[in-house]
Amino acid sequence: MSNEAGNSGLRCSGLVKAYSGVTVLKSVDFSVLPGNVVGLVGENGAGKSTLSSIITGVVKPDGGSMLLDGEEFSPSSPAEALRQGVSLIHQETRLIQDLSVAENIFLGRLPKSGGRVDWERTRSEAKAILDSLGVGLDVRRPVRGLSMATQQEIEIAKALSRRPRYVVFDEPSASLGESETEHVLERIRALRASGAGVVYISHRLDEVREVADEIVCLRDGARVASWPTGDVPREAIINAMVGREFTYEHVPPAPSQDRTVLEVRGLGRRGAFKDISFEVSAGEVLGIAGLVGAGRTEVVRAIAGVDRLDAGEVLLEGKALPCSSPRSAIRAGIVMVPEDRKGQGLNLDRTAEENLTLPWEREIAGGGGLVTKRLIRKVAATQRQRLDVRGNMALPVKSMSGGNQQKVLIGKWLVKDPKVLIVDEPTRGVDVGAKMAIYEIIRKLAASGIAVIVVSSELDEVLGLSHRVLVMSQGRQRGILNRDEAKPQRVMELAVHSAGGEPFSPVAPDPSPASPAPTAQQ
Repeated sequence: MSNEAGNSGLRCSGLVKAYSGVTVLKSVDFSVLPGNVVGLVGENGAGKSTLSSIITGVVKPDGGSMLLDGEEFSPSSPAEALRQGVSLIHQETRLIQDLSVAENIFLGRLPKSGGRVDWERTRSEAKAILDSLGVGLDVRRPVRGLSMATQQEIEIAKALSRRPRYVVFDEPSASLGESETEHVLERIRALRASGAGVVYISHRLDEVREVADEIVCLRDGARVASWPTGDVPREAIINAMVGREFTYEHVPPAPSQDRTVLEVRGLGRRGAFKDISFEVSAGEVLGIAGLVGAGRTEVVRAIAGVDRLDAGEVLLEGKALPCSSPRSAIRAGIVMVPEDRKGQGLNLDRTAEENLTLPWEREIAGGGGLVTKRLIRKVAATQRQRLDVRGNMALPVKSMSGGNQQKVLIGKWLVKDPKVLIVDEPTRGVDVGAKMAIYEIIRKLAASGIAVIVVSSELDEVLGLSHRVLVMSQGRQRGILNRDEAKPQRVMELAVHSAGGEPFSPVAPDPSPASPAPTAQQ
């Protein structure tokens, strides 16, 4: 920490927080100075989110104190923290889906003139903020139907519109690709240059090292390491996070089988993608790469029956599928783990055991028609052991770390072994240890004969897991590369491709509302 004198800065001393008798924050000291970026790192469950929630008024500490530029700081709510100049940008978006982009950015404080909302000013100021982030978006359109990445950028714009003195970024890039992430990092640099203090929480350690002036590491609720610079070896940060020497590198997947399981022919959806054709063999991992807005998620949602198709067909083991609904796809043997696990994948208030069995209650009940707790626990115990899920399975799944939530979500779709498993952003918002475990799960599932499709914004993730990589740009398929051909430079050359040599821009979303992904109840 800098030795700068004076009372400026957001300073936390001895913060303590416990839930149900379990101490999750253990007398933590933490500070951020104006014009400084502090990277906050640690595994899931280390206490990062608890610390940021205290700073931004989401929860009250059980002990300790805070000062904001020399004055006592104890916000009772996020609104109070905002009034005092402290803003939180969440990993999970909190936008009102049926309001416009501009309305969401200025929610609760729409500019007025003569007692009425000044819509022209609202839209022009919203556009100016988005333009500063490098986001080209019609601010009049509703949020519903926009990708998670675009919604995250709107959240960032919403927070920055208040011109805060201190900003906490909680995993803002978890659903963003490389170019979109760079926009976020540029905005953080601009905030620093303007004199704002920034806390940047991310599992993407290279981003933290790139943008931070100092780095603080939490482990098991305690501050265990800090560095007065961002120029820290990645291995040193990881070792501090996990408390031991840690090495990890991608392992090539086992060879796939010769049998084709899934065949996609000429798929198209108006405003989203066109002419998509590929095959996936038993035991193969097919990665889908491309910049955010390329149409990756839209393609796999259509294959899984979530969104309608305007053209093409999907064949499973040679038989054409209607792709009319998620339920019909699931019955045929195609399941999908969505990118938004909290909004679309899990019922956060139900237990982990119940989440695992919700889609399969009829099958579990059999002829008797009753789903007993004993049956649920039996199924859940099998998936827990199979995927090494840690934590109390009888508690609401929201109490689990992100990594264990993701394992529960994957396990839910493995209760009845599928023929095709689609995983969209498999490690979004999970720590490095959980990533390793999820990669191993995907490799083992493929080795068992399941055809796997992986969509990811992290290029090294796609390249490390896949036998082949399909690259998309502007809703079009630009090439399919074998593992030895799929080098980062080649993938990016295809990903930024646009017809006629024009600069890349994301596909304009279909104006019709997108269907929700299959939920825990489906």
